[in-house]
Amino acid sequence: MIPPMSPHRRAWIELTGRSRPVRVLTVTVVVAALAAVLLGALQTAHLPTGSPLSPVDGGCVAVVLAAIAQLAGLRFRLGPDAVSVSWAEAAVVVGLVICPAGWLPAATLAGIGAAWLLLAWLTGMRNIAEIVHLVASMTLGVSAAALVTSLLAGDAGVRSGRLALALVAGAATYLLITFGLVVLTLTLQRGTSPGQVAAKVLYAKAPMSTGNVLVGLCAVYALVREPFWLLAFGPALWLLHRTYRFHLRAGEERRMWEAFAAATVRLPGTSEAEVARAGLRGALDVFGARRAELELHSEYGSRRYSQDGPGQDPGGARSGPAVTRSMAVAGRPVGEFTVWLGEPTLPVPNDEAVITAYGEALAGALHDAAAHQRIAELDARVAHNRVHDPLTGLINRSALVSDGDAVLRTGRRDRPAALLLLDVVDFRGVNSTLGHGGGDEVLRVIAERLTEQARPGELVARIGDDEFALLLPALTTLADPAGWAHGAPHSLSHALRRARELVEQLRLPMQVAGVRLAVEVTVGAVVAQAGHVELNELLRRASLAAGRAKEQGLTVGTYDSGQDASSTDQLALLAELQDAFAADDQIVLHLQPAVDLITGEPTGCEALVRWRHPRRGQLSPGEFLPAVERSELLIPFTRRVLDLALAAAADWTAYGIDVPVSVNVSARSLTDPTFPAQVTEALRRHRTPASRLVLEITESVAVSERDIVDDVLARLRATGVQLSLDDFGTGFSSLSSVTRIPVDEIKIDRSFVDEMIDKAAAGAVVRGAVELGTRLGVRVVAEGIETVEQRAALIALGCPSAQGYHFCKPMPADKIVQALSQLRKSSSATVTPLRADGAS
Repeated sequence: MIPPMSPHRRAWIELTGRSRPVRVLTVTVVVAALAAVLLGALQTAHLPTGSPLSPVDGGCVAVVLAAIAQLAGLRFRLGPDAVSVSWAEAAVVVGLVICPAGWLPAATLAGIGAAWLLLAWLTGMRNIAEIVHLVASMTLGVSAAALVTSLLAGDAGVRSGRLALALVAGAATYLLITFGLVVLTLTLQRGTSPGQVAAKVLYAKAPMSTGNVLVGLCAVYALVREPFWLLAFGPALWLLHRTYRFHLRAGEERRMWEAFAAATVRLPGTSEAEVARAGLRGALDVFGARRAELELHSEYGSRRYSQDGPGQDPGGARSGPAVTRSMAVAGRPVGEFTVWLGEPTLPVPNDEAVITAYGEALAGALHDAAAHQRIAELDARVAHNRVHDPLTGLINRSALVSDGDAVLRTGRRDRPAALLLLDVVDFRGVNSTLGHGGGDEVLRVIAERLTEQARPGELVARIGDDEFALLLPALTTLADPAGWAHGAPHSLSHALRRARELVEQLRLPMQVAGVRLAVEVTVGAVVAQAGHVELNELLRRASLAAGRAKEQGLTVGTYDSGQDASSTDQLALLAELQDAFAADDQIVLHLQPAVDLITGEPTGCEALVRWRHPRRGQLSPGEFLPAVERSELLIPFTRRVLDLALAAAADWTAYGIDVPVSVNVSARSLTDPTFPAQVTEALRRHRTPASRLVLEITESVAVSERDIVDDVLARLRATGVQLSLDDFGTGFSSLSSVTRIPVDEIKIDRSFVDEMIDKAAAGAVVRGAVELGTRLGVRVVAEGIETVEQRAALIALGCPSAQGYHFCKPMPADKIVQALSQLRKSSSATVTPLRADGAS
């Protein structure tokens, strides 16, 4: 375990730098500088020949010049650190002439130390270690310069060229040492490349250092030759100072804006954290900051991001001025941006303007990232909701189909799979009693229980309002695993057992909206071999199984392929009927004559529609007429039947057979005000008299919607079309029908004909119908005659005509002419007209 750092050690680290190499370097330079000062103090005071000042005066002037050189200097930012550019070279050159070489290090130490203590007090600098390091470095450089100058100048006088060269060499030595120490310090402190640091420092110090040496040489020349010229140094030094400041500031601004451009290019990102990190890194690069912080505000709370500069301890001392700017986009606050600048002086207004501009760019990038993140979250939520039920969190039907198909395809094809479809019984009652909120809670409880019951690899989905599905992708079979046919019975029993388990779990009481209730479910189960059936097909089969269970009052139902065939046929019926209308040979008529019971002479012919289905064979009316009557196909279907019937009647008329054709009329047709016009148009197309058409209606139709039906029937009679009341005697209002509706014929239902021999009541109904027809003056036809005994009994009861297999079976239209002709030849009696004289 690492022991905690003591306060004294932390203070020492903060004073002497951030890393151990920097601390070692600082101590080394300080020791070397002190040693040089002590060694120089031990030397004999000696000035160049012709020096204008005494050693003591020269030493004092050297102290003052060293202090002034620092106070009049410039400081510029190099990353998070400050680099000083002063008039030290000029002060060194002059000091080497007016002050003994041994005393000059001490004078420099005193002057520079006093100047920096004053600067620290005026500017609020707290890093004493930096001041000590700086003063020691310059003192060490001056010591080396004095040594080199003494060695090269020897006893040369102040007017000799040798001394001038020695002074240049000494100034160069001072520059070399101080430059090297600055580069080494910054390299150790920041961990950057020495070449990069050297290039930046050289760019800043080279012009001023060269100028300082020239100024120092000129000052020595003026001091020795003509002291009056020293008065001109003030304006010249002021101009040089301004030039140096402009040069440094321009370079720093150019670097700052280049870094600004590079940083803003890196700002855009897809998340807040990504943009924040890029923004903080950019701030460290742009402003050479020691630390940067972001505090962001939103409806989700506040978040803080921070980053320290290279070589800085996280959370350590934050030296240097701090600049904070509020960030906003379109007047909407985003947060605060704070930068701790490396330079220990107050930032100039231009720095603050750049920080403000950077903060605005960062605010825009953060706003864009937040918008991008919201869009990404919205996309993720939409993608999630696209495959999940928002109420229960289960996958929805589309996800079940896609995921289920993938599971079935990747599973073992020799293992059966099962699908259980669960339908909540009377869920509408739950909604109406508890409200939709209570109903939603019931659905959530059901989803939770199904999820708890699901095993690994099984899929639970909500596929409808109150429908759930559970896919069992692989059922264990006890039989031969490779034999699907052998394992199927066990697989189905396994699926049924799981279904009953689910039913038992779901019917357990639950507490919803303060009501303790239990729900019942109906389950449809289907088993199929994995990989051979798509999930949509399994869902369809399971739905059929659930529907069958409801019809039979069962809790669990299984899929029956036999019922499935009829169900799919019914579903496709209307589409196939439209195809049948487009064909010429699918919708056909079979015709059955009605004959006189005594003579056998045909008295009429009933048209019976058939459908020659291309796949299912010939279909009787009962297999497709109910679907037609419930659809919009009724009008075209009725038109087709009328056309076929009237075309057949026209054919046998050409052979001299003058009997009407009867067509059954749908209940909806008699409630359609346009139906009479449809009949009239059909008669016109086939140029057939209206009296040749008989429309058969049932009494149940006759009593429905009386006003509309009466109007339609009245208009039909006005056209001359005859009306027949079919299935007479089977309804509850037979007598009222014949009294209200003026018909031309009544047809006794075959149920009475079948029973009239054995049951007196049935015979009495037939006799009553015959007598009623006679009294009303309408034709009476008995349906379903199949035996000689039935014919004799009807003749005995006075029934005039009949139709049935005893006389003729229904036959295609192209064969009816021959049948009618044979019936006419078998009797010499005349045909009894369908409409009796005097009928109303």
